[in-house]
Amino acid sequence: MSMTQVQESSAASQDRAAGPQVRSWFHAPTNTVCHLVVDPQTRHCALIDSVLDFDYASGRTGTAFADAIVDYVREQGLQLDWLLETHAHADHLSAAGYLRDKLGGRIAIGEHIRDVQKVFRALFHDERIAQDGRPFDKLFADGETFAIGDLQARVMHTPGHTPACVVYVVGDCAFVGDTLFMPDYGTARCDFPGGDAHGLYRSVRRIFELPAQTRLYMCHDYMPGGREPRWMCTVQEQREGNVQIHDGVDEQQFVDFRKQRDAGLGMPALIMPSIQVNVRAGHLPEPESNGVSYLKVPVNAV
Repeated sequence: MSMTQVQESSAASQDRAAGPQVRSWFHAPTNTVCHLVVDPQTRHCALIDSVLDFDYASGRTGTAFADAIVDYVREQGLQLDWLLETHAHADHLSAAGYLRDKLGGRIAIGEHIRDVQKVFRALFHDERIAQDGRPFDKLFADGETFAIGDLQARVMHTPGHTPACVVYVVGDCAFVGDTLFMPDYGTARCDFPGGDAHGLYRSVRRIFELPAQTRLYMCHDYMPGGREPRWMCTVQEQREGNVQIHDGVDEQQFVDFRKQRDAGLGMPALIMPSIQVNVRAGHLPEPESNGVSYLKVPVNAV
């Protein structure tokens, strides 16, 4: 789509050849960052939080952003093992289904996606939304490990923003989804179904227990003050400088702040179409008898 801008991260590699290499793309219309984690030894990789272009006014999807990633994976001779989701996003549509068709791999998310599916199955009054984690290929439990080539990855369940949020830790990198933003912006909202500010505080403190120089990769950047997009910092930088939850902020202080702030936030522009696609692992609802897929908007229900 013409509105889609792609920016590749300058943090595309790291000094230790045996560790993960990370390539990132910024999707300007939704402020979303998609990360490709590469094992330089085997050339196997995983893609985290992909984006499908979507124009709400026309109801049209597009694949320009996803296709740029497809081209890169093929040009570099990489083997895609995983399409990882940190949670069921409310601000963009996942391209995981499209990318699996193009590149292979397995679509995975935290096992508590089942809780999210149940909530939105009821909200959208849509019995076609599964409640058992389908059609995701893999549901991860807290502490579970998996491989990206020869790299070992570990899953951390980090609820608070949503019940299903997870962080993927790969070597000295951690991909935190929406749980944290860059230090000058703060943390995720907690007013979605199943969200909990107490839970988010505890999840962030768990991330802060990672080694101080762990590189944290964000899923979004909102460029406060008009600065350029940024999406990587260290645990130490977050602990020292996060404007909402730095060291010294106790749980009740954070909860009081988060509840007050969330009460004044509007809903994300793409929440209705996004959720219906993302609880389906990036697939549109099944076409109806006329061959067209439809996304519902519940009226006066939220």
